[in-house]
Amino acid sequence: MSKPLNGSHPDSARPADAGGEMAVSAAASVPVTGKPSLTIKLQNIPLLRGLEPDVLKQMVVALQIKQAGRGALILHKGGSGDYLLFLLAGRLQVVDTNEEGKEIGLSFILPGDYFGELSIVDGKPRSASVIACETSLIALLPRRQAQMLIYRHPLVAERVLQRMAASVRQASSYRAILGIPNAFQRVFSLLHHLAAIAPGGLVVIDQMPTQQEIAIMVNTSRETVSRALSTLIKRGVVEKDLRRLIVRQPEVLREAATRKDRFDLDSGSDNVDVLTGEPPHHDF
Repeated sequence: MSKPLNGSHPDSARPADAGGEMAVSAAASVPVTGKPSLTIKLQNIPLLRGLEPDVLKQMVVALQIKQAGRGALILHKGGSGDYLLFLLAGRLQVVDTNEEGKEIGLSFILPGDYFGELSIVDGKPRSASVIACETSLIALLPRRQAQMLIYRHPLVAERVLQRMAASVRQASSYRAILGIPNAFQRVFSLLHHLAAIAPGGLVVIDQMPTQQEIAIMVNTSRETVSRALSTLIKRGVVEKDLRRLIVRQPEVLREAATRKDRFDLDSGSDNVDVLTGEPPHHDF
């Protein structure tokens, strides 16, 4: 069970106190309490890039900053949408539950991303929960100021709409992956979906999710994920590089995602190894 952020839900946050929030001054940069060398530059956040300095200064007055430890519950599905949130540092995961009550990972939130915009726009409860994968720093903008930011600035509104469209497409892709009967193919499909071409033409998955995070995202066990990754690594399809996964054979990965017989996979049982050896854990 995830713990609430600072012992309370962010959407019921109060002004600066000893619990971890801070008052901010009217400047485009926000100094973080307890971290004198860390300064948040709002103009570096993609959603806010290009806005007038006066607009950023108005935001600073309303912003609240919180730190969340690993496993902290940032947003709770069904909670009130009182804030638009920005991830300043760390990594978060958006999760939902299926009909059996099992957690399903939907996507990851990386530094510079914002989240919670749906409730800001329609005023309805949160549509999913958000959990901290590691210690994270988060900025909260109250709903009223967030609405002003979106509705009064066409550049921001355009970016929010583009983000919503991308989210709909991504959700459709994840639904298709979850519909694949074979557990190993679901893992291969997710990796294929996450892979992107980096500068220089190399196909990689930056900030590779952990095996447990992948297991949640494709509704299988961590052991199955380990075996699927072991298959790809042993056959030279992918290569581990710290927190990055290099896809050496993108076409083979694509075929593994679409063809059950590509690696002579079993019928889909999570308990049957696709290898006859002893697969090591290639965790990330």
